[in-house]
Amino acid sequence: MRLAIRSHRFPMTDSLRNYTERRLRFALSMAAGKVNAVTVVLSDINGPRGGRDKCCRVRVSARDRQVMVIDDVEDNLYLAIDRAADRAGRTLARNLGRSMTRKRQPGRRRAGAARPANAAEEAMPPGDREPS
Repeated sequence: MRLAIRSHRFPMTDSLRNYTERRLRFALSMAAGKVNAVTVVLSDINGPRGGRDKCCRVRVSARDRQVMVIDDVEDNLYLAIDRAADRAGRTLARNLGRSMTRKRQPGRRRAGAARPANAAEEAMPPGDREPS
């Protein structure tokens, strides 16, 4: 799993980079083999004006060509990273679970679909069947 971390409108510190990498690797560890790349963009929307403006955008590219983008905006950048990482892990697990169950479920027949010739006889109670 390739992990790229970038910052926009503020300097990236080593501690922030390490924290982000650790949180994302942990959150996506259950499906690390199914993930091609993760891109994280940390930004300060309002700049020095303050307010609820710290954004963490996580883009996960899975091996089956699914792309998931998770955004979280908070007052605290570390909280935004935590929430975005948790949501990315849950979203990835849910999407991979859906694709796995779709692959494993047998085909279902539509109502009124053609049945095999002997299926009508097999559905009858034993007393109503014609003798062979």
